[in-house]
Amino acid sequence: MELFDVYDRERNLTGRTMERGKPVPEGCYRMVVHICIFNSDGKMLIQQRQPFKHSWSGMWDLSVGGSSVAGDTSLSAAIRETGEELGIRLSPDELRRVLTIQTKGIFDDIYIVNKNVDETSLTLQAEEVAQVKWADISEIKKMIEEKIFIPYHEALIDLLFFMKDHDGARTAQDETER
Repeated sequence: MELFDVYDRERNLTGRTMERGKPVPEGCYRMVVHICIFNSDGKMLIQQRQPFKHSWSGMWDLSVGGSSVAGDTSLSAAIRETGEELGIRLSPDELRRVLTIQTKGIFDDIYIVNKNVDETSLTLQAEEVAQVKWADISEIKKMIEEKIFIPYHEALIDLLFFMKDHDGARTAQDETER
């Protein structure tokens, strides 16, 4: 039985846990993470989910995604999930959290990793990942349009590709600063 920590709306641990597959208690949240791995050519490593997965069966997705389990921090969950799904061992300083999306019952932390990885040498988690490949922004948007990639908003894909090379959401410094 897999357990998730339960958070309040301010992202504080409540001291409670919940079982995988059970609904998140009203007014509470659990944590998931997504990791976007980019290479020096500006492409994102994407994964195809196994066809027997319960959700988004056979669909292409971001590099890594998964739930934080009880006792995980967001960062430790990102490191663990990347190791489990792709066999890539990351150190904390390789990951940069760029965004948290809060939806009903979920905090979704998204991390960027800039790392050249030989996709043919990865150890894919057979229960989760069917295959991986490198894709540029136009390929991913086309795959979303073709309904073979999880239907993320186009603006999110644009933002992720922007954030791979930027530390913030502004495109320039404040010229009025002295």
